[in-house]
Amino acid sequence: MMIVNILGVALIALIVWWFWLYKPVRTVVDKSEIIIEVNGGVYSPASIQVPANQPFSLKFLREDQSPCSETLLIPSLDVSEQLKLGEITQINFTNLTPGEYVFHCQMQMYRGVLLVVEENKS
Repeated sequence: MMIVNILGVALIALIVWWFWLYKPVRTVVDKSEIIIEVNGGVYSPASIQVPANQPFSLKFLREDQSPCSETLLIPSLDVSEQLKLGEITQINFTNLTPGEYVFHCQMQMYRGVLLVVEENKS
């Protein structure tokens, strides 16, 4: 009985960490495009930083056969795209204002964030 309780608490802790505490390493994009792999239940990279007011492309390569990985949503930008298995889906952006734009699948199991920041003019 004690082992079942310990496993239950460990599972609850893992779920809390995965859905609420996990913060992916941020990838800073220094060119006009980045490829994001959709595989194993995650977007990789899942946290992307790009400069504001400059054109860039997010290229999603779906390698996961899960039906959940099929749809990409960026609600704050009114983006809804179907990702084809084994193919790259390109989404182009121009002149995004600074802010944080969350992207995810329709069930929010796959999650990521696009951070648009002002460039330092030193």
